[in-house]
Amino acid sequence: MKFSEVIGQQDVKNRLMQMVAEHRVPHALLFCGPQGCGKMAMALAFASYLLGEREEDAEDDSPQTRRATSMLRKWEHPDLHFTYPTIKLASMGDHSPVSLDFVKEWREMLLSEASYPQINDWISRMGKTSSEKDGNKQAIITVEESEAISHNISLMSSQGGYKISLIWLPERMNIQCANKMLKLLEEPPRQTLFLLVSEQPELLLETIRSRTQRIDFKKIATQELEQALIERRGLDRDTAHRMARIANGNWNKALEELNAGNENQQFLDLFIMLMRLAYMRKIHDLKKWCDIVAAFNREKQKRMLDYFTHMLRESFMYNFHQEELVYMTQEEENFAKNFARFINEANIIDIFHLFDECKAMINQNANAKIIFFDMVLNIIVMLIRK
Repeated sequence: MKFSEVIGQQDVKNRLMQMVAEHRVPHALLFCGPQGCGKMAMALAFASYLLGEREEDAEDDSPQTRRATSMLRKWEHPDLHFTYPTIKLASMGDHSPVSLDFVKEWREMLLSEASYPQINDWISRMGKTSSEKDGNKQAIITVEESEAISHNISLMSSQGGYKISLIWLPERMNIQCANKMLKLLEEPPRQTLFLLVSEQPELLLETIRSRTQRIDFKKIATQELEQALIERRGLDRDTAHRMARIANGNWNKALEELNAGNENQQFLDLFIMLMRLAYMRKIHDLKKWCDIVAAFNREKQKRMLDYFTHMLRESFMYNFHQEELVYMTQEEENFAKNFARFINEANIIDIFHLFDECKAMINQNANAKIIFFDMVLNIIVMLIRK
């Protein structure tokens, strides 16, 4: 992983490189920042740099550099040790899971361009070969993992340089693991670097936080996100600009918007159909609409309502004619041009609450046909408010 593969975050890179140049890399760094900002990508790039990988245009092309690059390309460098939350599968019996149990899935994830990992995706990868009955799906870092970390850092460096322990989501350490980790941070072996990548650093023990040097990441700048979408996903500039603004500094959100294109298109079609039928008060057609969405599974119904809430908010903001306040695709905006005038101060709060109440009732396993038919009847009334 090279620094050039990290989207934005040039200030953080400069700070890290300055530490290296001045020979003052601390024994423990804590990377913090919002989801999708590139904390893990930067940790991977920094670890790779310290272990010998260089950019393509770098002057260093020694056999040692080529060897390090080859090992890091497969994430199999013997001096880079990964720690991450794991789940206990039913097939494990009395065995307490550790990172090594899922190293194959972990490497596969990193090799599939997932240098911006998300915990839900990671849990799915760990459980993909198991049945629904397998294990407790709460992913944690166990006390046995701290013993594995202690063993790994006690070994001699195989390449004569740094030994790096990269810990993803250390806030998921159980209390026994956290206490043992604290002792390792207090007395680290020579030339050992702990890289902790956290999304909720406030959940870490204060004593652990105090023994690390914290580096805070900002959201990725919209312009940098836009350029990455153009270069890495082949989008045209206008589409990339809209996607980047919707993503709001989160690379994962930008990719989700791309991957969810088909579903979001379906939700947009359903939203347009709902609002047009409600405006024309076509009860019979609205009943058919309810039958369609009632057939979705409950998770999809909730995602649909979240999308409707998004369209409601954006339609309301469209009325202010301020481009910087609106986050819509071109097709969404085309509909909002005529629809937005029906969303105003008199009805927006009530429609918001209506969607929230529907989601709550879906969570309570209420009858979906009744929920949605009641919803459309209320929307008919709310749309005519001035």
